[in-house]
Amino acid sequence: MANTKEQQQPQKSAPTQAPKPNAVARYVKEVRSELSKVIWPTREQALNLTLIVLVVMVAMSLFLGGVDAIFSGLIQLLTGA
Repeated sequence: MANTKEQQQPQKSAPTQAPKPNAVARYVKEVRSELSKVIWPTREQALNLTLIVLVVMVAMSLFLGGVDAIFSGLIQLLTGA
């Protein structure tokens, strides 16, 4: 097996180039096109969904706080503290 010049020289990777201005303009155009396809919620829908999130968050906080209080009381009874 004879070594050739190709085997002896390390492979050079292609230099990375900055995106061309045309590519950036195309990217921005495609982003705007995709955003125009989005069905945005109405103000009323956004407010209703926000209210639902807040109610669920408060309910879960109360539930977890209650569970924590119960377990804390049980631990205090078991340890006698």
